[in-house]
Amino acid sequence: MVIMKYKTVLFFLFGLLIFGIMIYFEGIDNLIYQLKTSDVKFIVLASLVQVGSFILLTLRWQVINKMTDINISFFKILPITFIGLAITNLTPSSGGGGEPVRAYILSSKTKKPFESIFASVVADRTLDTIPFLILAIITIVYVVFYFPISNQYTIAIVSAIILITALFLAIIFMSINKKFAEKVIIFILRFSKIIKHFYKKDPEALEEKIREGVFGFQDTMKIMLHNKNVLYKALPLSFLIWFFEILRVYLIFIAFGGNANIIVIPIIFIVSTLIGMIPLLPGGLGATEVTMVGLFNLVGVNFGIATSVTMIERIISFWVPICIGLTLLPYYSYPTDEDKDYKNVESQIIDEFENTEKIEEIFNENSDEDDKKEKK
Repeated sequence: MVIMKYKTVLFFLFGLLIFGIMIYFEGIDNLIYQLKTSDVKFIVLASLVQVGSFILLTLRWQVINKMTDINISFFKILPITFIGLAITNLTPSSGGGGEPVRAYILSSKTKKPFESIFASVVADRTLDTIPFLILAIITIVYVVFYFPISNQYTIAIVSAIILITALFLAIIFMSINKKFAEKVIIFILRFSKIIKHFYKKDPEALEEKIREGVFGFQDTMKIMLHNKNVLYKALPLSFLIWFFEILRVYLIFIAFGGNANIIVIPIIFIVSTLIGMIPLLPGGLGATEVTMVGLFNLVGVNFGIATSVTMIERIISFWVPICIGLTLLPYYSYPTDEDKDYKNVESQIIDEFENTEKIEEIFNENSDEDDKKEKK
């Protein structure tokens, strides 16, 4: 727990360093001038759009939960969404560290099986990926033919799209292939530092729990894949969320008097997001900011405006969710009167799984036995 707190402090210090470097190159006087001359009402509108994104994210997860008979109110899901966003932003390469945390907290609150909740979280993440993949492919086509960026940036963008596509396909394959799902979970057990379950000294019990979880996960995913609400409700919400993301950046750009082709704004946002997925820094910290400022400059936007837009955008979309999520986390880190039987969540998202090699051996032995039975 102490290590996690130190990492969080270092993360925030690094974030301040990034902003310090940006202010240094822009000049404090120029930054103050840009802020004073900005149109505050557009920044307020951008903030309201971000609030709308939080609401839509929560609504989408609520819709998905209802498909599997997990009924929980919007206001109970909202804080868990914030915690998930905070942990995700603190995870390298804008990773999915918030997903297992969201699943565990909601499982503890609803007393529903973890595997069912986790399936809903994975489905939620998958639905978020679909519109982003479409936008990313459109972006790469536009960038290659019409945008004056270097080959290195193009390679990085293509690499990010390939990575996202591979993860998307892996999730789908996990939903239908038992052995592949088990191998992925073993991989997570070996390398994850995000979540720990209850069988630290009993790998056999953990192995059995995981097997049950794999079957429960696949059953839940199959139910959701055949549910029409995915197509009619959840997926449209995903496209609307990404529209809000782009609209937020555009409003901030207008607030500082930016003048550029309206098509350029989503291109810069998508490219910056993709580049931010490549480094091993949490939330793409540093890479996203540098890319966004650089691309704005590339299309002729004043450096002062580009820096100011990037700073406000990252504060609203990146730092605010982290601060809200980390503020809420302690409340969910300790059992309340309703869930005093559950262990401390905060310690569970800090510790690692142990004995993973032994668990892998058990999995392999049982898989061989299963193969023999199937042959007979």
